[in-house]
Amino acid sequence: MIVIVLGAPGSGKGTQCKEIAKEYKINHISMGDIFRKNIEQKTKIGVEAESYINEGKLVPDDIAIFTLETTLNNDIDLLKGVVLDGYPRTLIQAKSFDKYLEEKNLKVDKVINLTISDQEIVSRVVNRRICSNQECGEIYNLKNNPPKVDNICDKCGAKLIKRKDDNEKTALNRVEVYHAQTEPLIDYYNKKGILTTVMGMGNLEDTVNSIREILDLQT
Repeated sequence: MIVIVLGAPGSGKGTQCKEIAKEYKINHISMGDIFRKNIEQKTKIGVEAESYINEGKLVPDDIAIFTLETTLNNDIDLLKGVVLDGYPRTLIQAKSFDKYLEEKNLKVDKVINLTISDQEIVSRVVNRRICSNQECGEIYNLKNNPPKVDNICDKCGAKLIKRKDDNEKTALNRVEVYHAQTEPLIDYYNKKGILTTVMGMGNLEDTVNSIREILDLQT
């Protein structure tokens, strides 16, 4: 099963993708995590991507496509079952991915579109905290999903951190970029008959259950 989760920054893609991967025992590919790892390691991709990410802009298509395809080519078994988080983000990326899959006699099975208000997006981004342990990577929100102990991960006990780009100015810019460049994917996948929109404004468990009902029909 190949699943894509769409949604603006802060819509809960990462959290939902982790739940999907765990529930259906499939791989989770987070483009954001891949880019941040490259930035930390100061690779060529990381150096090229960093300025775009810090300013709330999308990483250029050629870099994003190369990064994803390199990841998949290095471990093609990932496509036996995968949920994509943060990819594709443009029509060019979506069409390129369709072509990549077609060459392997595969296709995207389902696209989940998480939708929330712009105001809620900014609030979630500003209040987002991430576990500093990369093997854990648990995501929290100080308003609606806080840790039991301030700045400490419930699952592994590591310190929570705030991403450098999780600020109001960058969040507002990312929202504008999302509407202009990523939102057209909703129509693209809807025309293919594989998109379902899920409201992401409710509590976490309700959203998880809604997505589970949709994906159960695919298995």
